[in-house]
Amino acid sequence: MRKIERISIGAADRERLERLVRDRNTPQKVVWRAQIVLSASEGMTAEAIAATVAKSLLTVRRWRQRYTAEGVEGLLKDATRPSRVKPLSPELIKRVAHMTLHAKPPNATHWSGRSMAAAAGISLSSVQRIWDAHGLKPHLIKAFKVSRDKNFSAKVEDVVGLYLHPPHKALVLCVDEKSQIQALDRTQPGLPMKKGRAGTMTHDYKRNGTTTLFAALNMLDGSVIGACMPRHRHREFLRFLKLIDQRTPAGLDLHLIVDNYATHKTPGVQRWLKAHPRFNLHFTPTSASWLNMVERFFAEITRKRIRRGAFKSVAELRAAIMEYLENHNADPKPFVWTKSASQILEKVAKAKQALESQH
Repeated sequence: MRKIERISIGAADRERLERLVRDRNTPQKVVWRAQIVLSASEGMTAEAIAATVAKSLLTVRRWRQRYTAEGVEGLLKDATRPSRVKPLSPELIKRVAHMTLHAKPPNATHWSGRSMAAAAGISLSSVQRIWDAHGLKPHLIKAFKVSRDKNFSAKVEDVVGLYLHPPHKALVLCVDEKSQIQALDRTQPGLPMKKGRAGTMTHDYKRNGTTTLFAALNMLDGSVIGACMPRHRHREFLRFLKLIDQRTPAGLDLHLIVDNYATHKTPGVQRWLKAHPRFNLHFTPTSASWLNMVERFFAEITRKRIRRGAFKSVAELRAAIMEYLENHNADPKPFVWTKSASQILEKVAKAKQALESQH
């Protein structure tokens, strides 16, 4: 076959092909592909086209056929070639997923990508693709604890009811203590952050004492009543209740959500509450601190002001905490509870069922 069949090219395609040939920014492989098609449209012989573009006859025929099948767009991209690596069999993929879920390596508590690759006889990248496809992350673990409180359901409904449907002419306050906050000072000054480098701080520190933050989060507007005290006994709790009494409007009932810490239930506290009937304590279930929204505020102050701070004394730590409270209360933002009691109870029931099925 000394002459290939003439290709019919439309005016638009011809103009585009000629523009590709003239453009100096066109990749060379696209240039000679366009030249093959243009020459074939003029009825040139296969040998002549091959000599012009310095390619083989097989290459000339291949790109002529590509244009016939896909047009100009077919000349701009290479054909997809099958991988030279043999794909993993479904049985092997299933075995890796099963080992990840139901087995452990002999010398570790969990699989790493390399240990699984060695055990399964495949590459690390293959293990990672299988784990990604199945949503498996053996290197991660999350902590949890399911409450064993006999009155769990009733307490959840009580607390969540206050969040979602607060009583009329009353304030809902989430109260707790962040105890043993350490006034830590670094042994050496760190370096400031600059372009291309994070700020630094030493890993070791000097302990300069502790304080306890008593806080009452107002669920209505997000403001916080706070006080730092040296200890967190029932005496300090009584002092804080008196502070709440002073800082809140006298005509409103107060519903305080607290945990089951012993200082919240002492006889002295009970007598004081009896003498101040507008105070009503609502206890969260045991092992369910997440139900008290003031824990969300504690997480904020820890992340933003305490964890990366350096304090030379307890007085300096207290001043930093009170400054944070002052700035927070200048423009408070309430935390919004969204889950209903039924949704929480349903999720906890599923968690208990899953735990029981494993034992």
